[in-house]
Amino acid sequence: MNWDITVVEETGSTNADLLEEDGKEGAVLVARHQTAGRGRLGRTWHTPKNAALTFSVLLRPDMPAARRGWLPLAAGVAVAEAVRDGCALTVSLKWPNDVLHHQRKLAGILAEQNMSGAVVVGIGLNVAATEAELPPAGPGSLVPTSLAIAGRPETDRDALLAAILDRLGKLYDVLQAGGEVRDEYVAWCGTLGQRVRIELPGDRSLTGTATGIDEHGRLLITGQDGKPVAISAGDVVHLRLSALACPTWTCLPRVNSRC
Repeated sequence: MNWDITVVEETGSTNADLLEEDGKEGAVLVARHQTAGRGRLGRTWHTPKNAALTFSVLLRPDMPAARRGWLPLAAGVAVAEAVRDGCALTVSLKWPNDVLHHQRKLAGILAEQNMSGAVVVGIGLNVAATEAELPPAGPGSLVPTSLAIAGRPETDRDALLAAILDRLGKLYDVLQAGGEVRDEYVAWCGTLGQRVRIELPGDRSLTGTATGIDEHGRLLITGQDGKPVAISAGDVVHLRLSALACPTWTCLPRVNSRC
């Protein structure tokens, strides 16, 4: 993959800009500051000016729609590997692609598709923000963190960007050639093996054990009946062992989802 990188001082959303421009594959837009960053499930991504590495890439995948679900997961792997190798930090992925350090959110990823079939993958990685500068965690959300808080205040953002793009390009080439990246993703996914609650559309929730990732990148949740349910979209909450009192997995209105 040949990346064409553009850097701007400020914009509303790098994802929105690339989706609107609908340019060539490999376009990368980096913003020193995003004023209207977006996250999964309609959330906003708040970071102080010059405190984060925020960028989006435009891809034009030649693959079945079902396989495109691997693109944001592959991006998660790319970020995790770059942070591990470049910053010497232990990180993991919370399905589908939140990058965690010590169970706090270090980076988030959002993939969107426009009418032409282009896929834009946006990445927001907290770099220099202090505890006071990061927003508080909302209900059910992860507490945010940054590379500076993790003890890496002098991180070279350009080198980190290059490492992420290099790894993402290689994983993308594998997917374009019909190959698999599931093993790479599973190796990073800290959700697997955990008791979780999935907040689903329609004010429902599903509680069970995360037992696998299927061929489409969906999370498999298994209850005591032993039957896995494939989840393609939802907000994952890792449950504390002390809170596990449900004898079976449930699919209930969210107001009744506590055990």
